Amino acid sequence: QVELKESGGGSVEQGGSLRLACATSARAFNLYCMGWFRQRPGKGREGVATIDSDGTINYATSVKGRFTISKDNAKNTLYLQMNSLKPEDTAMYYCALSRRNWCRLNSGMDYWGKGTLVTISS
Repeated sequence: QVELKESGGGSVEQGGSLRLACATSARAFNLYCMGWFRQRPGKGREGVATIDSDGTINYATSVKGRFTISKDNAKNTLYLQMNSLKPEDTAMYYCALSRRNWCRLNSGMDYWGKGTLVTISS
């Protein structure tokens, strides 16, 4: 069983920054695709960014140029640097892992964290 634990959420003003982290218990972390997803109030879950085992990255159009996904294989940790935050970025953010070595924003993921809440005020 793989465990994922997000951290770094909080409340910031519009234009601010936050860095989310996701620690995982997965062995061979570097072999899997991982991603960040979010669920905004009243909306369904949506893909934010994914990173394949070879480093290929995909971003949702709404966050491209503002968010950066990265991972530290030595620490088994996934990150999401979020800059220029907007009120519409307010959401519960989830980390997810796929047992495949690639994934996309609409991929089905195999393991999920419990989420971390991000609130952006205007």
